[in-house]
Amino acid sequence: MTALEIIPESRLASSTLLLDDAWTDSASFLLIPEKIGIRPAWLDRIDEIIPPDYHIGCFGILTSGSTGEPKLILGSKQRSENLARALHQVQDSEAVAETICALPLSYSYAFINQWLWSHVHKRRLVLTRGFSEPDRLQLALSQAKDAMLCLVGGQLALLRQFFAGASFPGIIRLHFAGGRFPQEQLDFLQERFPHAKIYNNYGCAEAMPRLTLRPAEAATAAAHIGYPLPGIEIIADSEHRLLFRSPYRAVAFVDQAGFHPVSAADWLPSGDLAEPLEDGGWRLLGRANEVFKRYGEKISLPQLLTTIKQAWQADAAFYLEQDANGEQGCVLVLSPAPEPQELQQILMALRHNHPRPHWPLRIESLAALPLLANGKTDVHQLAAAEHKALHWKQRI
Repeated sequence: MTALEIIPESRLASSTLLLDDAWTDSASFLLIPEKIGIRPAWLDRIDEIIPPDYHIGCFGILTSGSTGEPKLILGSKQRSENLARALHQVQDSEAVAETICALPLSYSYAFINQWLWSHVHKRRLVLTRGFSEPDRLQLALSQAKDAMLCLVGGQLALLRQFFAGASFPGIIRLHFAGGRFPQEQLDFLQERFPHAKIYNNYGCAEAMPRLTLRPAEAATAAAHIGYPLPGIEIIADSEHRLLFRSPYRAVAFVDQAGFHPVSAADWLPSGDLAEPLEDGGWRLLGRANEVFKRYGEKISLPQLLTTIKQAWQADAAFYLEQDANGEQGCVLVLSPAPEPQELQQILMALRHNHPRPHWPLRIESLAALPLLANGKTDVHQLAAAEHKALHWKQRI
């Protein structure tokens, strides 16, 4: 049995040669994030847990996503190369000469869409530490020529903060994934990236990681996630759970319960609720834990966030808690703190679009929303954060 090579992301800070060699080698390897949180005990026994058949031709990415529970997703090197080729076609990437990394490579979105794409298509990869080193990132963006950039929606506030007034004409492809697509900020994005085609990407780690794609201009709603990639099947069950089968999907995963192989016949859940559209695309209704009932009415946090974004262009996120009657509710957290007029605009948007039970229990603010390494909001830290300022609360 071949021992699995474990590559800490910290060893890729300045060069991907180690990753290049590991990919070319037939042996499987695991890429471990720089910030892993609580290291799962099973990771120390991973050679025993993963069967010998998976020690050749595979790679693994450790993820916890929004669940907080570590999971190792195993993919096939060959399948993922096939996905990189498919993405090259559907994303119209032939004109792209380089890609600039502003996300950790341990994030499956950046790993496939950027590192593996550059490896397969022999394009230049520019490593940065993202917005943790904004001067270095700005320099890379300023020097870009026919480049691709991949971001998550949560980074737009940082883009506004650090690069106010800047323009990056060398970016010709701009991709978003890993959260809500910033549909309302397309004008701002076109100002910053005047030559870029902008895409909404959707998927999950188990998809390795892509399922659908949509050019930004093909729809007006952020919830429209686009159209399945060639060869990918998507359905919604009776409870609106999005299920998929894909030739690029993960081959197995490991969690605290052990090893779980994935067969070609399996319909895998993406973790989201969705519904098909007449144009062949799909509309997200929210993650399974973002849609709940309150006093018998179904509440969708993504729909609430769409309303909030009508009046508030900065960061916003929700966490859930029970009210005094034991009913599930949500708390809206803004960053930075809103001015009184901005708060009134948010409340007016809620009043015009949602009945009272749909409203947040409270509106709070933080100087900055806590983020996971992949740029998504850390909902667990958001709920536990101290020193949140209170701006408004339900009186009933």
